[in-house]
Amino acid sequence: MHRYRYIIHVCLFVIIVLLTFQTNYSPLTSHHPELITQSIHVTKSNDPLYKEIQKKSASYYEKPQNAYIDKVWKKTPGRNGIKVNINKSFEKMNKEDIFNESLLVYEEVPPEITLKDLPASPIYRGHPDKDMVAFLINVSWGEEFIPEILTVLKEYHLKATFFIEGKWAKENANYVKMIDEQGHVIGNHAYNHPDMARLSQQEINEQIVETNNIIKAIVGKEPRLFAPPSGSFNDEVVKQAHELNMETILWTVDTIDWKNPSVDVMINRVMSNIHQGAMILMHPTSPVANGLSMLIEDIKSKDYRIGTVDQLLSEER
Repeated sequence: MHRYRYIIHVCLFVIIVLLTFQTNYSPLTSHHPELITQSIHVTKSNDPLYKEIQKKSASYYEKPQNAYIDKVWKKTPGRNGIKVNINKSFEKMNKEDIFNESLLVYEEVPPEITLKDLPASPIYRGHPDKDMVAFLINVSWGEEFIPEILTVLKEYHLKATFFIEGKWAKENANYVKMIDEQGHVIGNHAYNHPDMARLSQQEINEQIVETNNIIKAIVGKEPRLFAPPSGSFNDEVVKQAHELNMETILWTVDTIDWKNPSVDVMINRVMSNIHQGAMILMHPTSPVANGLSMLIEDIKSKDYRIGTVDQLLSEER
């Protein structure tokens, strides 16, 4: 009996010792993890560097700009604002424990009004403060120059927007697939290159819808952008495209490559008119095929990025 009582006492003693000296136990981690977060936050808030980043962040803030309809340039995309991410900036500077502007981390702030919120209106350009331009390549002929143009774009890792005529697409499905497979955006250029401003409401609708159906049948995607042939349109054309959930796209810089200028003349024309947010119109022609590399180099030398129409019209900075 005494022996059993002795064993029980020893076991109880061991258990008490183990509980008393348990090294992994912490009232913060075991039962109140939220206290850790609060503690870290309080520590950060009291840190002089954190306070300095917080104070200076206001001077780096740029408010977002809403999309709007300009009297001249019509529908104009908005632009994201920027603000300093204080916590991430603190994490990057904390090692040196000194404010370093180059280590600031920014995040974009979207505008309240985007292009989708605006009524039907044509689009001529991207945001005037965006250091980007886009190539609009309207295609209803010139298939012999398509492979060379695609090769140049691939060499520079660039994407363009090809507005393709429905009739041409039906007859040249292999080129349409080639353009799509290389990651370029395909838009709608009506079915048989009519003067859209002279068509009835029904004819306008048929031109756009038939072309959408053809392109979708070839690449499995329906275009969301419409470029009226020769830039001819009226309010009804824009309205019909809008009701089909499409944007009507025009341009601000024209290569006039269809007049077969020399490469130098074409490039000089573009570079003398280029601007932030420019949409540059071209076709699959000899001047473009022969001069595209030089044109790209000249545009890049002006610190402009080159993207698709979708990228140009996005709110991203």
